[in-house]
Amino acid sequence: MRPARDAPATLWSPAVTPDPAMLEFTAGEDREHDRHLLVWDVIGSLGHVEGLAAADLLAPADRVAIRAALLEVRAAIERGELTLGPEHEDVHTAVEAWLTERAPDAGPRIHAGRSRNDQVACDLRLWLKDHLLDVHARAAELAESLLDWAARHEDALWPGYTHQRRAMVSSAGLWAGAIAEGILDTLESLPALWARVDRSPLGSAAGYGAPLPLDREAAARALGFAAVEHNVAAVQNGRGKLEAAALWWLVELGHDLVRLASDVVLWSADEYGFLVLPPDLATGSSIMPQKRNPDVFELIRARAAALDGDLATALAIRARLTSGYHRDFQLLKEPLMRGVERARGAIAMAARAVPRLSVDRARARAALAGDALATDEVMRRVEAGAPFRAAYREVATALAAGATFPAPTDEEIRSRRSTPGGVGDLDLAHPRARLAACRAWAGAEERAFRGALARLVGGKAAR
Repeated sequence: MRPARDAPATLWSPAVTPDPAMLEFTAGEDREHDRHLLVWDVIGSLGHVEGLAAADLLAPADRVAIRAALLEVRAAIERGELTLGPEHEDVHTAVEAWLTERAPDAGPRIHAGRSRNDQVACDLRLWLKDHLLDVHARAAELAESLLDWAARHEDALWPGYTHQRRAMVSSAGLWAGAIAEGILDTLESLPALWARVDRSPLGSAAGYGAPLPLDREAAARALGFAAVEHNVAAVQNGRGKLEAAALWWLVELGHDLVRLASDVVLWSADEYGFLVLPPDLATGSSIMPQKRNPDVFELIRARAAALDGDLATALAIRARLTSGYHRDFQLLKEPLMRGVERARGAIAMAARAVPRLSVDRARARAALAGDALATDEVMRRVEAGAPFRAAYREVATALAAGATFPAPTDEEIRSRRSTPGGVGDLDLAHPRARLAACRAWAGAEERAFRGALARLVGGKAAR
């Protein structure tokens, strides 16, 4: 059995030497995830300093010294000079150790009124704000790519399917526009999630507040949060719930990605041939020289599908826990961070691939021959005065007897579908307006968030 290393420094064991194996087990893989929070832990600490100063719990000279040390730590992190090592229990231990080394008189004062519980909750909310805005921007780019593609192919007719059987006339443009609008549905739901993320947990400490006159609002303003999490006990009760809500938002995006990717894989197959993959977005076989495989879309599909597992993990971790903090929450970081990266990568690749898809219009149009135009014949008779049920039975009987009907032209097919949002009139101005509104909201939140952080780092935190 490998001997345990010496116990790393902790923030909670000044009188007892912890079992090194116990510390290694409890830290687990958390250091790897905490590396993503290093800068945010420094930023959150700068906000906490402003809250302490506003409550007169930190002398002006100490505020200046701590700020200077924290900014030095931040710069060192960005240069790659400071990172987490085995000597650190977690990101909070690392930052406080670096801070105290650089401001030995003032540094030990920074933890007044806070716990690592509200500290990590703050770090994660800042991290989430940063990453949700990025995923939103990438998904908006994908929606725009799909709308542009729909405009180029709005008159490329092909069958629509129900039960994976040819049903009625559809088009390449209708298909792409539908997926774009599905993504827009999810983008439009982010403000509700954002309102939950955009509340500061600082001042809730271990979940029950602190016996100090903290100025929670000052810390929240300094960090660009719209509000504080009002009930201090709600912060820890919300752990896992917030992560699951963020992952559910990503899962919704993932489901649209899965549909997009699955359709491309199917409709680019030889048996269909409606869609054509560009050669540089297909892979080959090591044994079959003729093969060109849609690996990109298969992996988009798989990565998006794996988001369901990340959500299930977060839900399972938080299920059936009592109120208050539990160390179980530590394991929420992995599915959350993994899910965000999976979603971001899959969305970015889809946005890169979609514009380069093309349509084999002849193959697609040929697939409309026969039964796929049966409903058109029914509706032609309805317009001529026949009751719908009678026209339906007449066409069904004729088809069963092997009859064929005159095939309408593409122009006739599209002109008979003039309702906005249909094959004959995609009305892409409507989803483009929705997309513009989504981007306007995200831009306003981005400016508010980045502006607050710039003021905080520059020493001009809102008071």
